[in-house]
Amino acid sequence: MYDASAMIAVIQRVSEGEVRIKGKSRGKIGQGFVILLGVADDDQKQDAEWLADKIVNMRIFEDANNKMNLSLRDVEGRVLVISQFTLLADYKRGRRPGFTRAAKPELANELYEYFMDQLWMKDIQVEKGEFRTEMQVHIMNEGPVTMVLDSTVKFPREPGDPA
Repeated sequence: MYDASAMIAVIQRVSEGEVRIKGKSRGKIGQGFVILLGVADDDQKQDAEWLADKIVNMRIFEDANNKMNLSLRDVEGRVLVISQFTLLADYKRGRRPGFTRAAKPELANELYEYFMDQLWMKDIQVEKGEFRTEMQVHIMNEGPVTMVLDSTVKFPREPGDPA
């Protein structure tokens, strides 16, 4: 299980992805990643920086020998980023998940935008959903290849550690 106090990114390798709001396209990509991003209440900019760098350089696209050796940069892929606080669900007790570990909207939006800025700074074209809005996300997953990254892998935290 992933640490509920970590920034979490679910990365799906896609041939296409689109987010629609009230029936209208808000963002659309071809080959690349659809990223569902969950921001925890104690996340910081370094979490977003680490995830962005890891994602841009992950070699999970196939080369001419059908080996996963190519990165997002190598294939000139694009990214569609969707904010998704439900990735921080606490489902240990009862049947109704709790979301108290998810960042408050102001911090979550700030780090969501900062994460996308980090991708842009690495010359990755970014499309996005709309924060705190009901969306329909269409994903054509290729492979399928889906990875879950957790920022505590790089920045382990112990209970009681300052954020």
